Amino acid sequence: MRAKLDFDLATPEAPPQASVDAAVKLLKSGFLFRYAEMGSEGNEAALLEQEFAALLGRKYCVAVNSGGSAMFLALKAAGVQPGDKVLLNAFTLAPVPGAIEHLHAETVLVEINARLVIDPSDLRAKAEASGAKYLLMSHMRGHVADMEAVQEICDELGIKMIEDCAHTMGATWNGVQTGKFGLAGAFSSQSYKQFNTGEGGLIVTDDADLAARAILMSGSYMLYPQHSAAPSEAVFARWKGSMANHSMRMSALVAAILRPQLPLLPARNARWREVHDRIAKRLRTHQLIRLPQRPNEEDYTPTSLQFFMEGLSQPQIEAVIADSTAHGVPIKFFGGDTPEGFTSRAPHWEYVKPQPLPRSEAILSQLCDIRLPLGLSDSQADTLANVLLESLNEALP
Repeated sequence: MRAKLDFDLATPEAPPQASVDAAVKLLKSGFLFRYAEMGSEGNEAALLEQEFAALLGRKYCVAVNSGGSAMFLALKAAGVQPGDKVLLNAFTLAPVPGAIEHLHAETVLVEINARLVIDPSDLRAKAEASGAKYLLMSHMRGHVADMEAVQEICDELGIKMIEDCAHTMGATWNGVQTGKFGLAGAFSSQSYKQFNTGEGGLIVTDDADLAARAILMSGSYMLYPQHSAAPSEAVFARWKGSMANHSMRMSALVAAILRPQLPLLPARNARWREVHDRIAKRLRTHQLIRLPQRPNEEDYTPTSLQFFMEGLSQPQIEAVIADSTAHGVPIKFFGGDTPEGFTSRAPHWEYVKPQPLPRSEAILSQLCDIRLPLGLSDSQADTLANVLLESLNEALP
């Protein structure tokens, strides 16, 4: 009898009871907005910013309404203007180039390598050819590039790096957390990330001017003194008359749900690694499956698992996906003709100027992805692997 998974892989991790209690308490108070005209001592959003800055080891934190808003505001606060060129690795999701488009800037796509991360040699070549002075470094699907190499290029060429850390909450490269390599790091608490608030975003930085600009633009209504992980009044004085209000702040309710989840991060990431590695070990036994290499420098936080079906045509891959889905394991495919769900690649972003990316397109043409819910048991993880292997064998001639 064929294996079948009786577990919805789209099941997010529910917030803990402490989050529920905090949300109910706040709902009863009525103070759901993060600012109060008479002051906001003990405001959930301000406390979250203070605690998240400490968690990341950065001076400042700005809580906003989504990871996409975090990227947009970080880039804008870093100085990106309409028409500026912004470098971006070609393996990412639509909200990332979308943040650049939101700024009316120009996306310059950089090739990836077999590890699914930015190719430093192409980064240098594209930076020198385009003259771009900004890099939006997307740690897509939790894969971390050689950050020393990336940082060296940025320093040499005067490039400001903003990190998209939506998939790498708690991940490190050579012991340094993602979000600490660039001028700023942008994080997400969307339901399928390490923290679940439905939507939410956080910007961290050590740059006082960037932090002040981001706070003002997030929509503080000049109530910026109610931020605890923020720069001094003297810094705000330089910017408060010239920053537009984009109304992207986080609500106190979202912050209340998020704060009790912060201490759970190490245990959650440890369990995700266990599930990922258990399934990966099984998949590596099949001759047609290859997984991206994980170097020793990378301490990864995998909320999903990526693998290549090597040597198969697109129709064959799609046949495997159909069979696997019928047996309870939906597979996301980055080589599809149209974007579906949480997959897309450069040809799907019609608002981005077409650019030749032969290496990235070849890599993504065989790349598949499965979500790893934290509630997946060991036996369910084994069943998931069995479904994938059986579907692969079933689809082959």
